[in-house]
Amino acid sequence: MRKNVIEFARIVSSTLETVEPVYEFGSLQVKGQVGFADLRPLFQSKNYVGCDMQQGPGVDMIIDLHKIELESESVGTVLCFDTLEHVEYPRKAMGELYRILKPEGMIAISSVMNFPVHGYPNDYWRYTPAGFESLLSPFKSCYVQYQGLACFPHTIAGVGQKGRSGFPEEFLRRAEKWHHSDLRSFRQWILLSTPPVFVPILTRLYNRLMRR
Repeated sequence: MRKNVIEFARIVSSTLETVEPVYEFGSLQVKGQVGFADLRPLFQSKNYVGCDMQQGPGVDMIIDLHKIELESESVGTVLCFDTLEHVEYPRKAMGELYRILKPEGMIAISSVMNFPVHGYPNDYWRYTPAGFESLLSPFKSCYVQYQGLACFPHTIAGVGQKGRSGFPEEFLRRAEKWHHSDLRSFRQWILLSTPPVFVPILTRLYNRLMRR
């Protein structure tokens, strides 16, 4: 979990109606992120269940996203942050997440594009904003935003509403601010002013800073 993704989760929790129960998929807090990656404080007083494919800190249930053993229309809110790149069949997983959501339910997701390959345990995919729009297309309304260069963003985030149309102005305003808050015009500066041979080194340093 990265700081910018936690900030997007905070925007979702504070501006959109969170229907219970809340299920987080990919809730394992890996070594070095125990406590930091805990999203429960953002959804206080909510019935919250952490799910992952392996046991560990932050995990209440072991669940395979390809075959979720939950009843249809039984979940109010799905959170799936920085997880879809680790899912071998993401469209199948998204179909399962859509199935378990209540008619008034909502899903919030994030993933990476310009980011190093990492395990937990495997890393399969990179996403574009258009890719997220495609994944969220079954929902009645969806919103997709990114951080980083328009031609090569590092983070993609989105929200899908199963039965609702449109998004509150406060959510749209803060999500747009999140998009522009990326000081990471630093990356733009790198690409424009650094000799190409040094770009990979500085980009790796930038990505390390982003993960803190």
